[in-house]
Amino acid sequence: MHNRPLSRLLALTAALVVTLTVLVAAGPPPTAAAAPPPRVFRDLAYAPARPAGTRGHLIDLYLPAESVSTPRPLLIVMGGSGWLADDGKGYAPALVPYFTAHGFAVAGVSTRSSRQALFPAQVDDVQAAIRWLRAHAGRYEFDPDRIAVLGDSSGGWTALMAGFTGTGVRAVVDLYAPIDFGQLDAHMLPGACASFNRAFHLDACHASTLSPESSLLGCPILTCPDRVAAANPIARLTTAAPPVLIIHGTDDGLVPLQQSELLFDALAAAGVPSTFYVVPGVGHNRDIVSPAHPPAVVRQAGPALTPAAPHPSNAVIEAFVRAALARPVAVSAH
Repeated sequence: MHNRPLSRLLALTAALVVTLTVLVAAGPPPTAAAAPPPRVFRDLAYAPARPAGTRGHLIDLYLPAESVSTPRPLLIVMGGSGWLADDGKGYAPALVPYFTAHGFAVAGVSTRSSRQALFPAQVDDVQAAIRWLRAHAGRYEFDPDRIAVLGDSSGGWTALMAGFTGTGVRAVVDLYAPIDFGQLDAHMLPGACASFNRAFHLDACHASTLSPESSLLGCPILTCPDRVAAANPIARLTTAAPPVLIIHGTDDGLVPLQQSELLFDALAAAGVPSTFYVVPGVGHNRDIVSPAHPPAVVRQAGPALTPAAPHPSNAVIEAFVRAALARPVAVSAH
């Protein structure tokens, strides 16, 4: 009698082993076919390497798998590094699956680091990259007149500079870019400068001689106000600027939220359509587009190009870019 439960358990175990063996042999259940991978063209040089052996002159281009006769829109992506690295094109793969699946060509663009060349070299680089892309649009099946730029942090700064310097860019997506270097320290959250100093081995926050901003300009930012002013994207803003989508977190300990507020206020004053997502509790992080965060506060200036969705997702970015690309090209009044 006492052996019956044990016998039943052994029988059930044997049956389970047989079932698992069959399932493993048969493989996983069928799923929907995966989307074909994009076509990739790596390390396209838009200019000579300067200095030799560096990477700040390269583009990675991603095209949807299917070739089409109607040119696609192009999204240029630039990752931030505090201008300390020349590999900004490395941000693009995080966005490629979504945007190529939705009919975009995507270009990851690198510019020179501050160790390789001082400002305004990075602006010269992105302008040269866009000229190269426009010249080769036919070969790579995108529309040279439907170009948007996206970047985070210093990459967002580069995207804004590209949008505000007459390159033909039709939309800008800026994730927590620095705007006015001279006001960075005044805007920092309580305790953030101490963390910033530890992270970058500095002694005076953004005003330090070796801070990312001082390194970019080649001078401590409090000693060269003219160069600080020239590096402010707002200084290049005109009424012909393309629409801008700004995304920034309230807990950003590297680039304070007030920097994006300065930009949004300037865009509104210039009459440039813009949308500003303020995401509660989020720091300096690319996952700011995740729907896991609390709902954002959304501010609009000018005509709303997208519905006020609760999260600044890739779908929101796509909708904003498409609406901006559909607008007539603005003509500068200056």
